[in-house]
Amino acid sequence: MTGYFYNPNIYPESEYTLRLSEAGNLAKKRDIELLCGEYDANEWFTLTKGMEQEPEGGSRCDVCFRMRLEKTAQRTRDDGFDIFTTTLTVSPHKNARLINEIGFKVAKQHGVDFLERDFKKRDGFKKTVRLSKEYGLYRQNYCGCLYSREERDFIQEG
Repeated sequence: MTGYFYNPNIYPESEYTLRLSEAGNLAKKRDIELLCGEYDANEWFTLTKGMEQEPEGGSRCDVCFRMRLEKTAQRTRDDGFDIFTTTLTVSPHKNARLINEIGFKVAKQHGVDFLERDFKKRDGFKKTVRLSKEYGLYRQNYCGCLYSREERDFIQEG
């Protein structure tokens, strides 16, 4: 198994760096190779232009899922892997059906396979909470993008 960290949606860059560092720490502890895609927040902002007011879980998220799964499928193909999946489905706030649907589409376009999973099933989310405590990992309190951060801040202030 090889991990791939590609998250140009994460804002600010210091949050991206923190999350990448935590992924790297976990990969070392679990003896998993971790590959990393380029951090290009401008690409993400360009793709989501005009969707700034979309709520968390709206069409902006669909674009974000597609962008990230597309790059993962490309990397899977280019590096000679046969199959990929995503941990996005572990979140209780993410639409696993949609994520898996996008995964299948981009996998087909790139001639690789996609492993369909809903990692929040069978207490998957609870397991991630337990494991992150066990490993002493940082747990973020917003999805990652500027707009989900602003939504979180608004709710906390409310």
